Amino acid sequence: MYRIWLIFDPRRTLIALFSFLGVLAFTIHFILLSTERFNWLSGDGGANASAMLGMVPMPPGL
Repeated sequence: MYRIWLIFDPRRTLIALFSFLGVLAFTIHFILLSTERFNWLSGDGGANASAMLGMVPMPPGL
């Protein structure tokens, strides 16, 4: 295993790896934000908020 690090510079390899993982994370999050179901920034709340509104308990006596 140490011979691999003799071929590749560890600093450049780790910077390239973290850069790739950062771009991959941003890509996945922007794909999720573009969908209606998984957009957690939208003001309407999507389908989950409407389902939760139907579960509000009624006060006693009504």
